Amino acid sequence: MQNITVIGAGTMGNGIAHVFAQTGFNVHLVDVSENALEHALITIGKNLDRMIKKEKITEADKSDTLARIKTVTKISDGAKNADLIVEAATENVDLKKKIFHDMDAVAPEHCILATNTSSISITQIAAHTKRPDKVIGMHFMNPVPVMKLVEVIRGYATSDEVTNKVMETSKKLGKVPVEVNDYPGFVANRILMPMINEAIISLHEGVAGVEEIDTVMKLGMAHPMGPLQLADFIGLDVCLSIMHVLYEGFGNPKYAPCPLLVNMVTAGNLGVKSGEGFYDWSHGTKELVVAPKFK
Repeated sequence: MQNITVIGAGTMGNGIAHVFAQTGFNVHLVDVSENALEHALITIGKNLDRMIKKEKITEADKSDTLARIKTVTKISDGAKNADLIVEAATENVDLKKKIFHDMDAVAPEHCILATNTSSISITQIAAHTKRPDKVIGMHFMNPVPVMKLVEVIRGYATSDEVTNKVMETSKKLGKVPVEVNDYPGFVANRILMPMINEAIISLHEGVAGVEEIDTVMKLGMAHPMGPLQLADFIGLDVCLSIMHVLYEGFGNPKYAPCPLLVNMVTAGNLGVKSGEGFYDWSHGTKELVVAPKFK
């Protein structure tokens, strides 16, 4: 396995392309937007510069990594010689179904089709291809170049051979792959998102304020980041989307998203990406400032 295609040049996509290219794989990065592709290469370059500053890589390593990444705007151009395709598009089930249908039509017969989805059913996505045995989940964590975990999710029809290949490939990236089965939220988000939702419920019900809730979890549970800050970092729209997947998948009211989360997403307060969530991110510093709404 040498030729990798990454679909989507956003935060996760450029991070995935980065780690594959840095490890010696040839990468095609695909996005319909030329601007997104240009921004992705700039981001990868900046991340490599940080590694140079920390003396983890050399200037030559940076040049070699960037030289291994080619950008294209059509799936057909990026996928025709691929051994593995990793889809990292927006967390939208209909979009993913279309992308997998398109990938299946142009990718070589041996090619493995992976998705970086954080919660959507691998089995459901695989049903839109003619190779469900070669469809698998590769859920990288953000930021991809830093975080070690890859959740490797087996769909109902995913073969042992494909699972083993993806596990081994993840190890080559310097990651720690963990094999899980295809149920709503997998492991990471089945545990994480209800915790974040419960933190939002605690805020909504007036149990404590934003800083107090995050401080309890950081100092009491040794979490590096409080759940409300983490929600802002992930994106409140993403959190809400995953809670919907859990609620619909299990039909259990314990997974119902907090009304405050629903209202914030409806109002466009999505966290870091919008400049305001539970914290104010518009000041451009690393200082944690509680959003005016929650002071």
